[in-house]
Formats: sequence, structure tokens, C-alpha cells
Amino acid sequence: MNFTAEEAARLTGGKVYGNSDTVISGVARIEEAKEGDITFLYHSSYEKYFKSTKATAIFIKPGFNKLRSDITYIEVDSPEKAFSEIIIKNFKPGYKLEGIDSTAFIHESAKAGKNLALGRNVIVSAGCKIGNNVRIFHNSVILDNVEIGDDSLIFQNVSIREKTIIGKKAIIHAGAVIGSDGFGFNPDENGVYQKIPQIGNVILKDEVEIGSGTTIDRAALGSTIIGNRTKIDNLVQIGHNVVVGEDTVISAQTGISGSCKIGSNCVIAGQVGIAGHLTIGDKVVLLAKSGITKSLLKPGYYFGYPAKELKVSHRLEAHIRNLPAYSEKIKELELEVKRLSKLAIKD
Repeated sequence: MNFTAEEAARLTGGKVYGNSDTVISGVARIEEAKEGDITFLYHSSYEKYFKSTKATAIFIKPGFNKLRSDITYIEVDSPEKAFSEIIIKNFKPGYKLEGIDSTAFIHESAKAGKNLALGRNVIVSAGCKIGNNVRIFHNSVILDNVEIGDDSLIFQNVSIREKTIIGKKAIIHAGAVIGSDGFGFNPDENGVYQKIPQIGNVILKDEVEIGSGTTIDRAALGSTIIGNRTKIDNLVQIGHNVVVGEDTVISAQTGISGSCKIGSNCVIAGQVGIAGHLTIGDKVVLLAKSGITKSLLKPGYYFGYPAKELKVSHRLEAHIRNLPAYSEKIKELELEVKRLSKLAIKD
């Protein structure tokens, strides 16, 4: 789809410097852009590509030095956000899937809305309720009494267990498992672990996105709940009875143990581990590889194992780095104390 620099500026609230009639036909990263592409520059580490980029237009921050006259500039407060707006408006993937493949199976008791699209070998089981404009790609299995809201998109090889409820405009990527049994076992008198039936469900509210290979366990009782507009990356494990608030983002390889409560507007970075039955308050940021061993209710940044407020963690890390120097200093002080002690005894 072609559009002009002026149209891009109107969409993003930017100001054009150069030829406002410049035609844009593609998007690309600054180091890979070619003629006809629009790109963006928001971080100083990418300025090294500015001299060599072949982009036709570029989103920049106010004050950027416009050294090249062969590029049309669009000045915006946030180039990365403006670039995303252009992609959403003009280049959003279509994920084409139409109709119901002959190999798909829909149980006679299932109810489906308008424009349902099912890929090859999809199974929709008894009692399911599927909304309008839902697309379910190849080899996905939807078990009994699942509800899927309007305009949801489910990619290939997804497993959705019984009684799961999925809201509107949800996206579930390939290989995710929603509603698998929670990890519930109790040892008997002989020390043999006996399975505790997991009879709850999972609720994904509106506009939730679930990454590839992520697993969300059903509750033992009640529901595991993921709040509106929360986004979960690939390879995340969420245990039974976890409740996650709205507009929270959870990065890859994070593990959240059972019965945790995660607030709204949180950021959980990669490989964070959260022990069971803890509460994370609203607007908490957990930095990568942190281990959470106690509830964190105060908004702010946390890091380390066990996780501490970021400033405290940085001070501790600084002391740890200086331990060899501290050790040498202590040895020197010990020798000086011994020397002074001997002098005191002689006196």
C-alpha cells in the first residue's frame, strides 16, 4: 500500500521536513531500508546507520540533525510509536483463513457465530460457543464447553482444554496450551504423590495475547484469570489459580507459581521466577532473571535474587564486585591492628 509522507505525518501527528509528497511503499529497519521504505530512528546506538541508509523517509525526534537532503524527515515525539502506527494502519498482517476446511470437525452441539474459519484438522468439541469472525488455524483442538469471543485469532497446534473462557479479540499463538491441569499433588502416608483433581478453568479476558509455547494451567478450584489487554510472551508458565490484572506484560521464560496475584500495568521481564502464593502490586517492574520470594506491593523497579528495590540491589551488586578489594583491605587492617597491639604491649 502506497501513501505519502504528508499522510504519514497526519496519522502520527508529525511535521514533515523535505518533500511532503514523497511516496512510501514499505517499512524497514534503518540498516535494512531500501528506496521507498520509511524507517525510524529513536536510539543513539542506531545513528551509525543514518549515513548509509537507503530509506526514503525517516521518523526522527525533535532536534535531530538533518544532514542528508535526499531523505524526507517526519519529526515526532516518539519515532518508535509513530512507526508502529504506520505498520498497524498500512501493513497489518491479514492472517488469511476463510471457510471451514473439510477435515475440520464441529460437534453438533457446538454453536458458532458468523464468518467462522477453521483450518485443517481443527476439532471443536461438544458444548463450545464460538463468536463471530473467529479464525482457528490448522490442528488446533478445542475441548468441551469452551467459549471463544468475537474476532479472536487462534494459530496452529493450539490446545484449549474444557471450560476455558476466552474473551473478544484474543490472539493465541502456535503451540500454546490453555487450561492444562495445574501441578497439584499430595503425598500419601507412603510418600507416594497422589493427583489432586484440577476442576477449575481458565479465563482469558478481552484482547489478551498469548505467545507460542506458553502454558496456562487451569485452577484447582475457581479460575486462573488473565485480565483485559494483558500480553504474554513465548514460553511462559502460569500456574493454577494465578490472577493477572489488566495491561500487564510478561516476557519469555517467566514462571509464575500457583495462586499468585499479579497487578495491573506490571512489566515482568524475561526469566523471572515468582514463588507461590505471592502478591505483586500494580505498576511493579520485575527486571530480567529476578527471583521473587516475597510479595512486592509498592510500585517501582525490582531486581536480583531475592528481588529487592533496584537502588538497593545496585548498591549490593557494587559491594559484591568490590569484595576482593575489601578482602585485601581487611587483611591490611588486621596486620595493622596486630602491629599496634604489639607496640601497646611493649609500652
